[in-house]
Amino acid sequence: LNLTGGAIFGPWLGTLWTSVAAVIAAVVSFAYTRTVGRKLVVEKLAKSWRAMDTEVRRGGVLYIFAIRLLPIIPYGLVNFAAGLTSVSFKDYFLGTVLGIIPGVFPFVLIGSSGLKALRTGDILPLIAALGLTGVLVMGATWYRSHRT
Repeated sequence: LNLTGGAIFGPWLGTLWTSVAAVIAAVVSFAYTRTVGRKLVVEKLAKSWRAMDTEVRRGGVLYIFAIRLLPIIPYGLVNFAAGLTSVSFKDYFLGTVLGIIPGVFPFVLIGSSGLKALRTGDILPLIAALGLTGVLVMGATWYRSHRT
């Protein structure tokens, strides 16, 4: 959908509309899982869940922000998993808003520049967008390996 948003709306409006839709979907998924599944997960996975739950709650905004930057983790999975933790809604929302935009922009840019490359043959913007995506992946990987 990020690629399609870029192809339809261009890089800036595509990022705006894709981000707004992603935040709405994230909030709905989080709220649903928080109200429906959290109690069951806590009861069934009490011991193994506690350590991860504590880490996510303690990390709050930064933890959610960092997870959002990892393009290999689907947003839906992050939304539902976060709803099962005890992270506050405020931290979840802020981390999501801050993390979605840099996570969405490179893919929207690929969609926009890919369509431009097909129409005009100019592949330089597409190569730049792919490079930006690589920087995002490397930055998220670096953060994951260097966090304490």
